[in-house]
This record gives sequence, C-alpha cells and structure tokens, in this order.
Amino acid sequence: MAEAGGPLSRSGLRGREAELEQLQALIASVARTGSGGLALIQGEPGIGKTTLLAEAAARAGAAGFSVGVGRADELHHIVPLSSLASAVLNGERPLLSGYAFADLARGHDQRIWLVERLAEAIEARAGSVPVLVGLDDVQWADALSRFALQQLPTRLRTSPVLWALTSRREPSGPAEEIVAAAAGGLPTVTVPLGPLSGAALGQLAGDTLGAVADGRVRAALDGAGGNPFLAVEMLAGLRGAEASAEAVPSGLVVGVRGRLRSLRPGTLRFLRMGAVLGRGFGFQDAAALCGRPTTALIPALEEAVRAGLLDDDGDLLVFRHDLLRQAVYADIPPSARRALHREAARSLVAAGRPTADAVPHVLRGAVPGDEEAVALLRRAAEDVLPVTPGQAADLMTRALDLVPSAGPLRFAVGEQTILCLTRAGRNREALSAGDRLLAERPPLETFGRLQAALGGTLWIMDLTDELRRRTEAALAVEGFAPEIRARLAALRALALSRGRDLLAARAAGETALGDAIAAGDREAHVLALSGLGEIALNAGENALALRRFAALSAVDPVFLPEEIVAHVHTDDFGSAERLLLGAADGPGATRQAMLLWAQGQHDLGLGRLDDAEAGFATMERLEDEVRVPVQQVNGRVIRSRIALLRGDREAAREHLDAARERMAVKPNPGNTAAVRFLEAVHAEADGDTGLAVDRIRQVQREGSLMRWRLLRDWVDAAIRMSLRAGERELAGDLAAQAEAHAGRNPSVPTTRGIAAQARGLVEGDPALLEHSVELLGASPRPLVRAAAYADLGRALLTAGRKGRAVAALTHARGAFAASGAHAAVADVQRALEEAGSGGRRAAAGRRPVEGWGALTASERKVADLIAQGHTNRSAADVLVVSPHTVNTHLTSVFRKLSISSRVQLANLVAALPDR
Repeated sequence: MAEAGGPLSRSGLRGREAELEQLQALIASVARTGSGGLALIQGEPGIGKTTLLAEAAARAGAAGFSVGVGRADELHHIVPLSSLASAVLNGERPLLSGYAFADLARGHDQRIWLVERLAEAIEARAGSVPVLVGLDDVQWADALSRFALQQLPTRLRTSPVLWALTSRREPSGPAEEIVAAAAGGLPTVTVPLGPLSGAALGQLAGDTLGAVADGRVRAALDGAGGNPFLAVEMLAGLRGAEASAEAVPSGLVVGVRGRLRSLRPGTLRFLRMGAVLGRGFGFQDAAALCGRPTTALIPALEEAVRAGLLDDDGDLLVFRHDLLRQAVYADIPPSARRALHREAARSLVAAGRPTADAVPHVLRGAVPGDEEAVALLRRAAEDVLPVTPGQAADLMTRALDLVPSAGPLRFAVGEQTILCLTRAGRNREALSAGDRLLAERPPLETFGRLQAALGGTLWIMDLTDELRRRTEAALAVEGFAPEIRARLAALRALALSRGRDLLAARAAGETALGDAIAAGDREAHVLALSGLGEIALNAGENALALRRFAALSAVDPVFLPEEIVAHVHTDDFGSAERLLLGAADGPGATRQAMLLWAQGQHDLGLGRLDDAEAGFATMERLEDEVRVPVQQVNGRVIRSRIALLRGDREAAREHLDAARERMAVKPNPGNTAAVRFLEAVHAEADGDTGLAVDRIRQVQREGSLMRWRLLRDWVDAAIRMSLRAGERELAGDLAAQAEAHAGRNPSVPTTRGIAAQARGLVEGDPALLEHSVELLGASPRPLVRAAAYADLGRALLTAGRKGRAVAALTHARGAFAASGAHAAVADVQRALEEAGSGGRRAAAGRRPVEGWGALTASERKVADLIAQGHTNRSAADVLVVSPHTVNTHLTSVFRKLSISSRVQLANLVAALPDR
C-alpha cells in the first residue's frame, strides 16, 4: 500500500489516453508546421482538467517548447491581465520578466496596445522555439485576460504558439468566446472530459492504495460517479479509515467534513477563513481574519498541510484543489459567509492591500447602505476603466445599487456610473441611469453635472436634437458653477454643429470656449474645441478646422487623429505623415482605431489604394474588438469605392451591403448621406443613371453641411452622373458647391482644381479643364489629377483635338495604373481605342486571386520582411506603419498563398525565381 498522504501517481491520467493523443498531435503539429493552435480541455470540477493540462505542458516542454502555465482564480479576477500574467510570468524561462510586465502594465491605458505588446513578446520567443501558453480555469479569468485571449491566438496564428486552456462547461462562457474568436483562424481542438470508466477507476485505486481494488473499494468508488478527484478523496478517506476504523465517506463534502472533524477547532477556523479569502491566500490575511497573530496559527497551518488540504508554496497557501476549498466554504452558513466577506474586505484594506484584492469580497458581502463598500467599488472602477471599461461599468452599477437612496453620494456615484457605462459603449443603460437620477429631483448643481455627463452619451448616440434641447433647458437655469455652465454650453455648441445654422453654432462655440478658458475646466475646453472643429468641418473651412483640431490635440493628445485628417484636407500630407510617424501605435496616447482611420485617409489621398484598404479594414477590426464602432460606415463606403476603382465589383457590393447594415445601427445624417452617395456610384456602374441621380438628390437634401464632406473629392463623379442623366441643373448646382468650397479654401490646390474641373465638365469647356489640370499640378492627390486628365482628354476628343487628347488620356492611364485603379485604367483605355490610338495596351485589370501574383505591393513587402525573420513589430518599424496593419497584410498573404506559418512563407519566398 502507498504510504498515507503520499503522492497519488498518475491519478489524473488513468483512462485519458485518447485525450492525451489529441493533445500530443496538436503539440506535434505546432512544432512541425510552425503555425499556431488552440486546445480547450472542458469538464466538471475534479474531472482531471488540471492534471491533463500539466501533462500536456510537460510533454511540450520535453519537445522543446518554451512553456508558461498559469491559473485564473475565482476571487482574484478584478486586476486587469492578472490571469494571463500568471502564465506569461511562469516557467523556467518566463515569456516576460516581472520587470517587463510591470512596465507593460504601468501607465498605459489602451487594451489594444497592451495586447499588441503581449503579442510581440510571445512572437519574439516563438521566433526561436515553439511556445505553449496554458491557463487553467479560464472561466474565472479577468476581463482583460479574456479580451487578450480572444485576440492573441488569431493574431499569432502564423507563429508556433499553442494555447492550452481548461474550463468548466459553461454555454456562452469565456472559453466558448475564445474558441469562437479563433475559429477558422487556426487549428482548434476541444477535449471534453467525461467520467472515468470502471477499469480506469480500478487502476487509479491501485495507484493510490498500492493493491488491486477489492469489492469494498470498488463499491466505494461507485459513489464518485467517474470523477477522479472525488475518487482520490474517497480513497484517501479509505486509507484514513483503515488507520482509524472510520467509515468510508460517501461524497466530497461529507468526506471533507469527516476529515475536518479530526482537526483541532483552531485549524478548522483557520481553514474556513482561508476558504473565504480564496483558493490561494496569504497567511497573514487569514490570521487577520481569524483575529489572531500569525505565530499562534502556525500549528493550525502545519496540521492543514499534513491533512493534505493545503499546499504552501512560500508565497501563498493554496487549497490543493478548488473543490476542497468549495467544500470547506460550503460548510460555512450563508449568513456567516456574507459577514466574513465584509470583514475580509475591511481587513485587506486595513493591511494596505490593493483595492482590487478587496473588491471581490465587497461584491459578495456588501449590503445596501455600506458606504465603505461603495468607496472601494468606485476606486476599483477608476483603476480598471482605461483597460476594461465593461468591468468598470459593472462595478459602478453595483455601487449605485448599494448607495443610500438619498444624499449627495448617490448623485456622485450616479455621475461616475454614467461615464463608465458610456465608455463601455452601454449608452442606453447610461441614459436610463441618468434619467432615473434626474427623476429624483437632485439639487441644482447636481442636476447640471448629470446633464453634462449625459451630454457625451447623447452625442455618441447621435441624439443631437435631444442634446440641444437638454443643454438649452439647463442653461436657462441660473446658479450653476462656471465649469458646469461651460460644459453645458460646449455641449450645446457640439449639438449645433449638426444643424443648418452654422453661423449661430460658431458663435455658440466661441462663447463656450471663452467660458471654458475662464473657468479653467479642461473637460469644457476639450468639448468646446471639439465642437468648433466639427463646425468648421461642416462649414467646409479646412484651414480653420485644422487650427481647431491642432489646438484640441495640444490639450488632449487623444484627438491627434482628427488633427492628422485636418492636415490631409488642407493637402498638407507632409505634416500629416510626420504626425503619423510620431504617433504610430503609441502607448495609449491615441485611439488606435481612429489613428488607422487617419492613416487610411492619408494613404487614400496619396493614391495608395492597397495601403488604404488595409488601413480601413484594420480600423474596423479594432473597432469590433473594443466594441466601439465609430467610422465603420464611412470605412466601408470608402472600401467599396476602392474596390470599384480596382474593378472588383463583388467586393464592392459586399462593402455596400456591410455599410447599409452598419448604417441601420447608426443612422445619423452623415452615415445616411455617405451610403446614399455610394448607392449612386453603384447605380451608375450598373447603368441605372436614373437611380444614381435620385440618390444624389437625397444627399443634397441632407443639407449643405453634408454635401461638401461627401463631395469634396468626388463631386466630379456626381457631376458626370448628372450629365449622363441629362440633369444639367443638378450638375450646375454641384459645380457651384465645388466653387463655393474652393472659395472657402483658397490655399488648398485640390479644392481649386476640382472647382475648375467641375465647372469645365458642366460647360464642356476644354479650356477650363486644361486650367483644372494646371491647378491640380500642385495637388498631392494622384487619383484626383488622373481623373482631371481623363476628363480633359475626353473633352479634347470631342473638340477634335486628338493629339492633345491622347497625351492627356495616356497620362491619366499611367496615373490610375500606378495606384492600382484597374477599372479606371480600362475605362481610359477604351477612350484611347475609340480615338484610334490605343497605344500601349494596359495589362489585364484584376490580379489573380491566388499565388504570389495575387499579392499587392505592400503585401509583398510584408511577405519579404517576415520571410527574412522579422516580427510584426520590426516589420512595422521598417515600413513605418502600425503592427496592426502588418497583421492585416500578413493575413491576406497567408490566405492568398494558402499557407499557415512563417516557416512556409520563408520557404516559398526562397524558392521564387529571380530573387
């Protein structure tokens, strides 16, 4: 017989041979192919998930993997990234040093940025050896770790990284979300663990008892239901029963109770306090909860370890299995548990522990009216808001439930709750919570603060009329503090930016800015500058918009993308590029998705269609990841136009459908006008000029504030549609708008050139079109110049000036070809052939869909760098783009080349001829 209390050899592996083979095959596949994989081990508590994960990790380590395995904890899930940190900081050669991880987590406030840095660390290690990252009990992972695990496996699918997770079976739980996010992106294996067979239980009994199981043992094991942990506990009880003549326990809780009865009362109390604190807990924390000095509890600790209930790893005391902790915890009366959790929260705070350590106990033990608990929840929400706004919103919602029903504290908590819910994208909840608080008739000052807090929510929800109504009603009341009045005034100006009277809006914005500066309130200052920037944009005053957004980004760098786009509108691509270089993938200083929007606008303006497409696609992915859609409608509209320029009608139609779907979610005037204009472009491509003109008229009805924003670069297309449909009056109106826009922006070459082009099209005047080409010679926009040359060439053909026409058309064809605008190339080529001077015939418009020839120029650059051994980060540094954009290009490369790893890519590139 094995010695009592000795190791239970291979107790979790008996009967798991088939499951081990699945995991072994995935380990071998990752090592052989150099691409990623994901394994999820699922089953009930005690079924052997942890042991199987440990065995998989051991086998991966023996196969040369760099291994890091951690565990999520039920009562320690508030600290962002704590669960995944237990894995990346673990092992003989941790994926990150403690110092590096501390630097990663300190002072950076962007989820995407944090995840990308983690990806870079793991990718760098995987460049030399395969990597296994394991996380036990993922159902209890903290919110940021869950977010990271939904992104990282797919992000690192081209590197030899195996993700091994264990989880209880929970429909729509974290594990299922992680697997769903990885589906289709890399090989995934779900390993369900069912009950052990009778034969496996018999083997387990032999391992434990050192003898063949007799009838009495087998009868006892029937009560375990095939659960190996329960079986082991029963066998341990049987060993104790043989020594003490006690009966064999019939179940886990009963069995643990039987073992607890033999303990001294002080040990039993110590274990119960530990069970309240969590599976892993500090000796001093348990002693404090017991109300005794640590020296007095050393005998209790020693007895608990001898009984096989606790392990001591030197830092923490850990229940040998969470089921043991749960069994001890279940033996505490419910009312006592709640009181103990309240006491645990107070004790941890008194001991100077981080707020996050106390919060789980607050959530389990707080009662209404507990202001101390409310204060802890507020601090915790403030700590986690930058990286897990959803968790912050949950904490504040709970705090609002606990706060007393009357008094200033309730309204202060309510204001913070509104802000957290809005940051989390839960705008309807924020508006509902705010309106409930307003219905409680708060004091005047509080009323103003709540309306100001709700202003941001209403703006995000596109409820600008309601925002204007509320702010004007509030401002009609006297008695607000200057900073609150300044915020309300700035919010009113922001709402007016979407109205038709932009002169009144500008006056309101200037007044609000003055009030904000006088009050010294940063939030009001930001709101006022943002409103003035929007007003300038909607008025078509590019230079003024740039000044406003430059001032705004100086106050708050989060608005740098708006400044970059404003530079693009003034044709100042040099300044835009310098700002992009300085901000690319910065540590939380900017919004990565909006920065990619700015990068996409920059690339589109310079005719880099491939890069612009990648930028807008990446922007949408990042917005989806953080669940805050801002530019998705406009992004899809532009991607559809890019696809049409390339001649990819199928992709263009898919983007149009996606834009319509997203517009249904955010049907503001800007999104509606953008989609209507895109429908006009598609209608014309389909030969339906009547529908095209109808859609253009719908855009016109959205008001002047939307016209120029849509038509500043595309008015020529709208005029051509109108002329083909015989709508000369509409075409003239569009040309007048272009001329008015140029008058507001006399220093911008593109606007002046487009105005001349528009008038030349309407008048059919080659001289005006010639002048347009001359003006656009100073424009940095190759596609705009190419379109002007094409219009000039066609007008010259009509006028019988063939020689000059062919030169202009040839110039247009070359410029379109350089940008990859294959459909435009084909259109110009047809005009040349009709003129009887086709010249050098353009190559076939569309690229192949597979193989090296299918790659864009940017994708080839990325493929070459990755094949040379670059990581996404180092490739991004070489190309001066975001690692997110590199990842988008690389995803496309692997799809087009039908490969799945960097090793395969390197081999393919090396085999290419003439390289």
